Amino acid sequence: MRRTVRGIPAVHGISAPHPAHRSRAALGTLTAAGTLLALLLPTGSAGAATPQHSRRSPAPQTASGAFWTADRMRAAAPLDLAAPAKKATTTAVPRSAPLKVAPTLPQLPKVPAAASLLSQTLPQAGGPWTGGGAVTKTTGRVFFTYQGRTASCSGDAVTSSNKSTVITAGHCVKLGGAWHTNWVFVPGYHDGEAPYGKWPAAKTLSTPQWTASEDINYDVGAAVVAPLDGKKLTDVVGGQGLSFNSGYSKAMYAFGFPAAAPYDGSKLVYCSGTTIKDPLFSTDHGLACNMTGGSSGGPWFTTFDEKTGTGLQSSVNSFGYQFWPHTMFGPYFGDDAKNLYTTAQSS
Repeated sequence: MRRTVRGIPAVHGISAPHPAHRSRAALGTLTAAGTLLALLLPTGSAGAATPQHSRRSPAPQTASGAFWTADRMRAAAPLDLAAPAKKATTTAVPRSAPLKVAPTLPQLPKVPAAASLLSQTLPQAGGPWTGGGAVTKTTGRVFFTYQGRTASCSGDAVTSSNKSTVITAGHCVKLGGAWHTNWVFVPGYHDGEAPYGKWPAAKTLSTPQWTASEDINYDVGAAVVAPLDGKKLTDVVGGQGLSFNSGYSKAMYAFGFPAAAPYDGSKLVYCSGTTIKDPLFSTDHGLACNMTGGSSGGPWFTTFDEKTGTGLQSSVNSFGYQFWPHTMFGPYFGDDAKNLYTTAQSS
């Protein structure tokens, strides 16, 4: 059951019940980070015989960039997702040996003097990031068209052989069997401004499990963006590192651009703390965090350096349970996330 998005809901947190699903058992509903009141688990695309795990953009790159005016970016609303029918059938995310990829920062941002003395101490359940550093350039908002309406998520530029890879959530590239269109990444977004440009996707990808059945445990997506003004993405903003198969119960920092109250999508927001493993319906990491709709796809970092704003990305904002307020969950970066990254950076 779906309803029309009418802008950003003016309510706080992620705990408010969805009016269309109050009669469902409490443990049967999830709230997606991609929308304040969104509900997320497998949808009707599961029956596809040979699901496509990527999509190439047929639109001219300049057209996608021009489509996203400052007003359209400000007005883009979070997704409205389908209600879950049952617990995801996957019980474990395949894992192998840990793999770490170092950040690529050819032009390391200068940290303001005030920020170098500032301690963004753990834990932090949600607030504007004032520490500066590379994360203010590599993290950005993601905009796209979904079912005829404009929508937003978050994403992160990462180290990659093609210098053009963005990591985000699976539902930020594909949902309900359909790939999003007019997809662009705006690093360093601030209140309708695109200080480092609008980077249209030449190709969007997700894990096989997400594209086939929208399995919540594999809600990871990627985009390969086209060059802009003859330059490649990470040559302009740098790229964060990555960490796969790094385990649970880690100190992490989560970033994103929440667009639902009490946030408005204009600023980079962060949470930090020690993660837990979801004891309920997924194999995800959990983190105390009050980020709201629009933060989906924003990066989670381990070994994060507050002074330089660099770290190793180990997850993305994915969903929250309605009955468990102010807690965000993000997928475990196991072998399938690693394979997705390998495919994307080789595209």
